[in-house]
Amino acid sequence: MTLEWIDVGTLADILPRSARCIDTPQGRIGLFRTADDQVFAIENRCPHRGGPLTEGIVHGHAVTCPLHNWAIDLDSGQALGADQGQVATWPVRLEGDRILLGLATEVTGAMVAMGATEVTGATGATGATGATGEAASRPAIPIVEVVTG
Repeated sequence: MTLEWIDVGTLADILPRSARCIDTPQGRIGLFRTADDQVFAIENRCPHRGGPLTEGIVHGHAVTCPLHNWAIDLDSGQALGADQGQVATWPVRLEGDRILLGLATEVTGAMVAMGATEVTGATGATGATGATGEAASRPAIPIVEVVTG
C-alpha cells in the first residue's frame, strides 16, 4: 500500500494534551497531541459506544472516552485495562513543526475528488484536571499539500 502524506497543520494548532478531528473518506480521524509533543492519529470513535474520542481526556499516551471512561492507547488503538476493543490507527510524522498524516493513496484521491480543502476543528482535554468543559469549535485547519512517499 502506498501512502500519501497529507499536511494537516502545525504542532501549534493542537494544544498539548488535546485533539483535533478531521473528516476523511475512511471516517473521522482524531489527531492527538500528548504532553511530550508526540502526535497520534486514531479513529475518532470509541469501540464501546461510539463516543467522540477527540472530546476525551488525553493522559500519557492514552485518551479516555468522554461517555463511559474507556481508556484507549494512542499508539496501538487498543482499549486498556479490563475493556476489550480497538480503533484504527494511522501513521503520523512531524517535519519541523508540520504534522503529516499518512493515508492510503486511494483515500487521498477520493479526498481530492470530493473537493477536500480543509479539516474541521474539535475540542480536546485541557487544564490540570483534564476537564473538557463544553464542546466548542476551533477554526478549521487547511490541508496545505499532499506529499507522496
